[in-house]
Amino acid sequence: MSDTTLARTAAAKPAFSLGRLLLEGRAFFALILIVAVFSFLSPNYFTVSNFLIMASHVAIYGILAVGMLLVILNGGIDLSVGSVLALSGVIAGALMQGVEMQALGVILYPPVWAVVVLTCALGAAVGAVNGVLIAWFKVPAFVATLGVMYVARGIALLMTNGLTYNNLSGRPELGNTGFDWLGFNRLAGIPISVLVLAGIAVLAGLMLSRSAFGRWLYASGGNERAADLSGVPVKRVKITVYTLSGMLAAVAGLVLSSQLTSAGPTAGTTYELTAIAAVVIGGAALTGGRGTVRGTMLGAFVIGFLSDGLVIIGVSSYWQTVFTGAVIVLAVLMNSIQYGKGARKG
Repeated sequence: MSDTTLARTAAAKPAFSLGRLLLEGRAFFALILIVAVFSFLSPNYFTVSNFLIMASHVAIYGILAVGMLLVILNGGIDLSVGSVLALSGVIAGALMQGVEMQALGVILYPPVWAVVVLTCALGAAVGAVNGVLIAWFKVPAFVATLGVMYVARGIALLMTNGLTYNNLSGRPELGNTGFDWLGFNRLAGIPISVLVLAGIAVLAGLMLSRSAFGRWLYASGGNERAADLSGVPVKRVKITVYTLSGMLAAVAGLVLSSQLTSAGPTAGTTYELTAIAAVVIGGAALTGGRGTVRGTMLGAFVIGFLSDGLVIIGVSSYWQTVFTGAVIVLAVLMNSIQYGKGARKG
């Protein structure tokens, strides 16, 4: 092999860079640092039972974040997920209270599986509305999802008159028990909500890495015009990701309502921002086309473990907001450094 060939081969292989490693693995290293710091500050932090409890809290944000990742990969944004979460919980609560059929003079109490299916269908329908507005009517994603956010929250408030549905555990004689199973039961010691999150994350990861839809999504998010000219069904992809985001928001609403055994119209306030933060901390580009489920899961755990750690050591909730905001700003800054350099080099 000639010296010229050797030189070209060496130039083709990027040299190891500690800075690049820290930048690309920032969510993982941040999570390790958070666990180490809070374990030092509190003896109650580094225990299996506490990790499982914190993971069950993270499940809500994580489920929302997976849906948000799909939307952001497409180059969009979904501000309605927090309100869809609340509306879904309220719908589930209303169904658990019974559906009055005035014409027949009876009250129907649907089984829990029917409540889950109907609630997920509602979330998917709201997400599809977002997708149609954005894909077909060319409404900017920020404006469309902001409007749907207010509509969904308003409907939830109208349905409950601002009140909360309590005691959703159901009654055996009515056949509608088992709603709290999602929030309180465990399988092999692991909370069901964590298993639900894991299942959703695995399915989403496989969809993005092993399916044609995943390739279409990355392509349309990276360059929508080029993807359209290449035969990618851009509009169908856009509607699908918003539909999936709405459905996952409904799942998160079901899990949250199950954990609380109550459903209120104000649930999920600012959760859309937490979901966006998890995606950004996980390394996804807000411009679309770049991001992974693995990174998003790490981002969700960073936010969840940080928030719960601050609670455990007794930090004021006001300071919790400050710390969480600082982490988000730092993550966006690091994303800008990472992708900005890549863009300039390309």
